[in-house]
Amino acid sequence: MLYDVVVPAPVPRLTYRVPEALAALVVPGRRVLVPLGSRRLTGVAVGPSPESADGAGAREILRVLDDGPLVTPDVLALTLWAADYYLCPPGLAVRAALPPGIEVAEQRALRLTEAGHLALGGGTVPASVRRELAAVEAGVAISLPVNKRLVAGGLAEEVAIAISPRVNSPTVEFAGPAPDAASRVAELSRTPAQARVLEWLLARGRSPVEELAAAFPHARAALKKLTARGFASIESAPAGPLREASPWDTARRHALNPHQQAALTAIAGALGAFTPFLLHGVTGSGKTEVYLGAIEATLARGLCALTLVPEIALTPQLAGRFRARFGDEVAVLHSGLTPSERLGEWRRVSSGRARVVVGARSAVFAPIAKLGLVVVDEEHEPSFKQEEAPRYNGRDLAVKRASLCGAVVVLGSATPALETLHNARAGRYRLLRLPERVDGRGLPAVLLVSLAGMKRVREPEAKTGLFTQELGSALNDTLARGEQSILFLNRRGHSTFVLCFSCGAAVRCPQCDLSLTHHEGARKLVCHTCGHTQPTPTACPACASTEVALLGAGTEKVEQEVRALFPSARVLRLDRDTASARGATASVLAAFARREADILIGTQMIAKGHDFPGVTLVGILCADAALNIPDFRAAERCFQLVAQVSGRAGRGEAPGSVVLQAFDVTSPAVRCAEHHDYDTFANTELADREALRYPPFARLCLLRFEGESASATEAVARRLASAASRAALARGGDVEVLGPAPAAVARLRNRYRWQALLKARSHGPLAEVARAVLSEKVAGDVRVVADIDPASLL
Repeated sequence: MLYDVVVPAPVPRLTYRVPEALAALVVPGRRVLVPLGSRRLTGVAVGPSPESADGAGAREILRVLDDGPLVTPDVLALTLWAADYYLCPPGLAVRAALPPGIEVAEQRALRLTEAGHLALGGGTVPASVRRELAAVEAGVAISLPVNKRLVAGGLAEEVAIAISPRVNSPTVEFAGPAPDAASRVAELSRTPAQARVLEWLLARGRSPVEELAAAFPHARAALKKLTARGFASIESAPAGPLREASPWDTARRHALNPHQQAALTAIAGALGAFTPFLLHGVTGSGKTEVYLGAIEATLARGLCALTLVPEIALTPQLAGRFRARFGDEVAVLHSGLTPSERLGEWRRVSSGRARVVVGARSAVFAPIAKLGLVVVDEEHEPSFKQEEAPRYNGRDLAVKRASLCGAVVVLGSATPALETLHNARAGRYRLLRLPERVDGRGLPAVLLVSLAGMKRVREPEAKTGLFTQELGSALNDTLARGEQSILFLNRRGHSTFVLCFSCGAAVRCPQCDLSLTHHEGARKLVCHTCGHTQPTPTACPACASTEVALLGAGTEKVEQEVRALFPSARVLRLDRDTASARGATASVLAAFARREADILIGTQMIAKGHDFPGVTLVGILCADAALNIPDFRAAERCFQLVAQVSGRAGRGEAPGSVVLQAFDVTSPAVRCAEHHDYDTFANTELADREALRYPPFARLCLLRFEGESASATEAVARRLASAASRAALARGGDVEVLGPAPAAVARLRNRYRWQALLKARSHGPLAEVARAVLSEKVAGDVRVVADIDPASLL
């Protein structure tokens, strides 16, 4: 029998023979060990090869690795569809559906042959060889030349000695008293620390060691001694549901208003068949309460639910609310967990013990049986797009997965992506609106302030220009009322560049065509793309002039300014620098939710999805910064960010306000955000997109060419762009080829970058031309990437 298998390598699906002994075990979704060249790889069985497949020369499947399929049928179909749609090797797409660390590793080792055993015991070889043979017998590593010599001499052979998972499921240690411990307590009269630990165990019985360690200082050492003396025992057991303390763990239900109830009724009524919805609700309109109600209806029908969020920062709050409603049936899946934790949650889902999954984009592949509902919260976010192969969009795969298993999919946003809005207007999605905030609360009042001729709050820091008088006064008044504020600037670090006033040069990254950002706390310059660091100079590296200045502003400088202006204020900052430690994001957000701080400063990590009832003021320090990016989505991104962060204000009892600082106060994106006018912005932007043939009125594929040599990269880009033009011409010209041209950032991580853009009315012709380009031979180190439906053209 011939079977198709996909492996985690840049190759198409491969055909293998199935040995008779494995014929009943090889089924779609099971992992198998297969040979590929000189390697042995873990692949996933896809299905029997077609009868026309030529099995001549096909190699055999070596081993079946699982008791049952690890990849459910709908997920297997989803990954294979994604591989075809996004022009990705199928094995890489299927691997994305497997939990981390579950790959198996075949360990190769030396084993003595019969001749080797005779030589070791019989003394027929030199003493040095006997020592080498003894080392092999004992499992001691030997050098490669010795290895080869022993194998060539027939004294040893290479064998596969083990197949083992790299990550084990999470476990919890439990301690318990020995059966006779109560009658022996007197023996511990001279060791009071051990006696206290034993008495605690006798009173409570079998308990987690972590609880014991929290109750007594040095409890682990005492427990170790008790175990050695036979008073106690320690055993490991599989960990239960992953739980994180959260201020959002509240089961309080909110009465639905008529708009929410109508949306919930429509969603619940559609369960059991593929139905896509766009839930367009203004910020604070109670979309999450609709999600919770829809999940309840889904579980009541014996089905399971999946909710995707764009960033890990949004997971703690949503997971907390979900756990409060659904308890241990909730599983969390995202890259912020340890591999062990992710594997444990994945197994809870695959076993059916967790029927509600919350996670980031990769959770779209969760092994959920009987999937009835898929929710994509903040569906407009570019974070749903994976930037490495497979370059999928989690939102779009969520819709595809729902269609494969006959589920309802709800795309929720206050500022829907224009592609999603277009689908709703075309009738492909059902549109549900939540036009009002819950409890009749109004949207925050917005004050638009020009930065062009601003009056600065502190003249000694006049070069920074961070706060207008209006924003400074609003912050002061908010603090005086005991309310909370959020300050938003989508740039981290202290100063965004270092400039020499003598020669005009900015200090740039030696590996990228980007200015280095000064970080005051570390007193160093950092490249936010490749991670390069170097000391902040006191003189210009180009001309040695000391006339250098730190210009531009990031969140670190904002924090510095706020602390100087309002020394009594309690300030928190959330960006990638402060959130680098495990759990730091959740900790900062939870502290702010508990009102342990007055002002939260941050980047886009604080812009959406968070519900802080104490926040009555949002300050946006430079609303139009995103408009200067060379990307056709720049205006849309600007409007979405401003509208989303503005929506953090006034979600409690007190009304909210927003101070919107911008240089170009006439920009349609800024003006529409000022008036909370999504429809006007969308209509204007869609008209421009249609005129210029950009999504949603065209499909795009970005061809990227990257290499270590500038000339070689340019040559490949020009040759392959010409190949794309020829392939497009052969199709009758239904695909437009733009470029090639240097990328907006022409060098990243010491690799030069060129790109070309393919445009077409539909996906089929676009993919055909892209495949023709990818089939071209490329010499040297130049890498060619085809990014279908790119989220960014940078």
